Amino acid sequence: MATKLFSPLFLRTVEFRNRIFVSPMCQYSALHGVPNDWHMVHLGSRAVGGAGLVIAEATAVTAEGRISPGDLGIWNDQQVKAFQAITSFIAEQGSVPGIQLAHAGRKASTAPPWKGGRPVKISDGGWQPVAPTAVSFDDEYPSPRELSQSEIAEHVSKFAEAALRSLDAGFKVIELHMAHGYLMHEFLSPLTNKRTDEYGGSLEGRARFPLHVAKAVRDVWPSELPLFVRISATDWVEGGWDLEQSVKFAKWLRDLGIDLIDCSSGGLVPHAKVPVAPGYQVPFAATIRREVNMPTGAVGLITEAHQAEEILQKGEADVVFLARALLRDPYWPIHAAKELSVDFPWPVQYLRAKT
Repeated sequence: MATKLFSPLFLRTVEFRNRIFVSPMCQYSALHGVPNDWHMVHLGSRAVGGAGLVIAEATAVTAEGRISPGDLGIWNDQQVKAFQAITSFIAEQGSVPGIQLAHAGRKASTAPPWKGGRPVKISDGGWQPVAPTAVSFDDEYPSPRELSQSEIAEHVSKFAEAALRSLDAGFKVIELHMAHGYLMHEFLSPLTNKRTDEYGGSLEGRARFPLHVAKAVRDVWPSELPLFVRISATDWVEGGWDLEQSVKFAKWLRDLGIDLIDCSSGGLVPHAKVPVAPGYQVPFAATIRREVNMPTGAVGLITEAHQAEEILQKGEADVVFLARALLRDPYWPIHAAKELSVDFPWPVQYLRAKT
């Protein structure tokens, strides 16, 4: 049976064996930003399970850009070397290895969820976050330090340097994290960007830093390899970032050579009322795909094979990003293929269990 979910996708020169992409999911399990056995097993098992693309968690371009002290980083050569075995294993399983480059902005220096998820004090190994404007995430978070214009330029360079390291680490796809209330999203939204210089004010001003990052990374990332951007298509707050601005921003990204927009939402402010339901973010992917005429990915409570197939068949997105469904079941693609009557190849080591 022919399906869209299990049809290959080509972006630039990279072939993805199917449209099931592993969404970046923080594991909070690194030491000094260096991946370890946990990351090998976590990411490698999703490749064994059949995903077309396996993206490593939000990986910080600077130490202060980590969400938590346990986040991955790619600001030094030790981290690059540790990634190489992981990307090699992912590729050997037929998946494409990807990485999400990120900076947490004012939401940095927080504890892992199982330790409460609240800010980590400097005395406990934390650090002062930075942001476009010195406004904290909420009353329990410290006030971030406002970035100067020269520091903004330095951060553009840090993303470009991280892209080059990602190439050395063996990654074939980069996704730039411009969503979920982290640094680049903070610049985009008028709720968090109160600057009066060239990096604030109008949409063009608020988008300047993220667009500079996108251009700098595209300039150093090989032309034959795809570059994605994840956005929050709306803040879910009146007067904040919204779908109309997202469409304009996506057009600018497309013109810079971005190959796919990963359409998420929210995360900027703690009081947003998000109407969470199965597939609730799919309309964002559909709108941007239609109005910007570029590939998009749908994400958010996509859990069933027929649900994913319907999204793609209706032309609402080109791929689906799965997160929690793949935490619950690393072999979701194999099981989805069976449900959709697709003869999907199993790892040869597991063939004895296929029938």
